[in-house]
Amino acid sequence: MNDRALRYFLAVVRAGSVRAAADTLNVAASAVSRQIIEMEAGCGEALLERLPRGVVPTEAGRIVAEHAQRQADEAAILEDRLRRLRGVQQGTIRLQCGGGFLVDLLDNGLAGFARVHPGIAYQVSLGTTDSILDAVAQGDADIGLAYNPPARPEIVGVVTARQPLFAVLPKGHPLGHPLARAAGPVALRSFAAEPAVLLPPDHGVRKLLGRVEADEGFRLVVRMETTSFEAHRRFVRAGMGVGFLPRFAVAAELQAGTLHAVPLREVILSEATAHLVVRAGRRLPEALSRMLGWLADHLVAFRPLS
Repeated sequence: MNDRALRYFLAVVRAGSVRAAADTLNVAASAVSRQIIEMEAGCGEALLERLPRGVVPTEAGRIVAEHAQRQADEAAILEDRLRRLRGVQQGTIRLQCGGGFLVDLLDNGLAGFARVHPGIAYQVSLGTTDSILDAVAQGDADIGLAYNPPARPEIVGVVTARQPLFAVLPKGHPLGHPLARAAGPVALRSFAAEPAVLLPPDHGVRKLLGRVEADEGFRLVVRMETTSFEAHRRFVRAGMGVGFLPRFAVAAELQAGTLHAVPLREVILSEATAHLVVRAGRRLPEALSRMLGWLADHLVAFRPLS
């Protein structure tokens, strides 16, 4: 299996079809198909299961894809070491994160790291918890920042920190008064009659809230649904209702006093965690290792709760 064949095959597995992989590789679909046919002939096994819409790897195909990914990782390691031998620190780090991490990542992570490592470029994309884990597992992202993700064998956490879900309140809200906050955590049901801004149903935070709603037999009043965390902050600051986010997602507003955050009583909400993840078993280039250490040390999301 030559490097080109492995690269083409990995692209097909990631894209889910030969044509989509060919578009990504900027080559003819027939060239990709020919490489796959030759690989299958050489292996003596079918590597792809052809479906009405696209393809999925067979068991043999998954083994070959894992090998192809390791080859790609080793090539990146080699390129990194040769660059460092020439005294050049360049490259691109691909990050995928939940929207709540974005301000923290830019202000407290990338800004400082870029000053120390000016030759490094970044690709930053947003996603839901599942899409972040998929991107890291499939090699489409080097680093993932996810909130309360499920355990997956192909993903390993570099650092994990408890980041409870809070009720985020506008100034003047009765439960945001210092005396009310001193009374301790409040039940999610306390906000059942108030208009709320929520993330879409497939988001990890919304799923946590949904479990509490189902267990206790009530529904939050959805005034606005959006994937934008900036919209969440503006909704609450405008006094339109309440939101439910981890504290790091509204750290600047809390410090400025424009919003209040009240801890929630339910265990499932108070034990939620922030995770910095990479693909299990991957050898990391030096720049990526340094980036992981920097993020673990500097992001508000991974600081101990005060």
